[in-house]
Amino acid sequence: MEKVIRIGTRESQLAVWQATKVQQLLLQNNFPSELVYIKSEGDIDLQTPLYEMGVQGIFTKSLDIALLTNKIDIAVHSMKDVPTQLAKGIVQAAVLERASYKDLLVVNGEWSMVNNVVNGHWATGNEDPAAFADLSTIDHSPLTKPFTIATSSIRRKAQWLNRFPNHTLDNLRGNVNTRLRKVAESNWQGAIFAAAGLERIGLRPEKSIELDWMLPAPAQGAIMVVCREDDQFCLDACSFFNDATTALCTRIERDFLKVLLGGCSMPISALAKLAGDKIIFKGNILSVDGKQKVEIDMTGPGFQARDMGINAAHEILTKGAQKIIEGIRNAAK
Repeated sequence: MEKVIRIGTRESQLAVWQATKVQQLLLQNNFPSELVYIKSEGDIDLQTPLYEMGVQGIFTKSLDIALLTNKIDIAVHSMKDVPTQLAKGIVQAAVLERASYKDLLVVNGEWSMVNNVVNGHWATGNEDPAAFADLSTIDHSPLTKPFTIATSSIRRKAQWLNRFPNHTLDNLRGNVNTRLRKVAESNWQGAIFAAAGLERIGLRPEKSIELDWMLPAPAQGAIMVVCREDDQFCLDACSFFNDATTALCTRIERDFLKVLLGGCSMPISALAKLAGDKIIFKGNILSVDGKQKVEIDMTGPGFQARDMGINAAHEILTKGAQKIIEGIRNAAK
């Protein structure tokens, strides 16, 4: 009897889309499969900010347990949610080609309000939203109207406050659909989402702006498939759709995060991109209030990139990152 691969997935629309994508890729290579739905702790508690839940892998732990107890054969994750240290007995089987790594501001309200902030003047209300697609020109003068922006990500909060210290950040939890609804029903000026998540399920609003200045979470926009380390059948099946470039870039980013011992409580960002035969890497870490920021930029040959994330992390520690990390840890005690 032909083996049917059991694909573990969370129940959200985005998670199911990702698992279905993997199912299609398996089928293209003649591996039949079925979806198995698993509820995660991160889906059950929608009130507590993620960084206050005090545990890495809040969205992956339930799937890890299902894997290790042989209830599923593979699990599909948004790679940015996966701890840098996988559970014992579980290994990375594949990384899909990366989608957009960018963050979006989903605007709640009139574009005239956005134009006032973006361009530093009061708008007429008749402007084309496409004209305001770059938040890099936001006026920092006292006349700028303070925003209230929503996000559950401490990384996004820190980067936003670093750029706009007079703004207010509110917590926003739930799956993509729930968060979009909450934004529409709120008095917030907007909320920050991952572009890939909204675009994959066709829910990116017209009134959304790519935050080109905001560095993403390590591995944002990538999908990871994991399986049991002794399951050679699933390892072979998933190898057919592993994207080598995405796997390399996300490894560099996650190595950077791992050395800095970052989790949900650390505002750490990283992005590695292949440009010709070179890897370009950018990383940063901020204090929670956004007042302190340490950055690093590195470029190197692709064939020497294996340790780039590790080297970048050690270098940024000497530039002041260690002080920020210690401050965050002391504040959490």
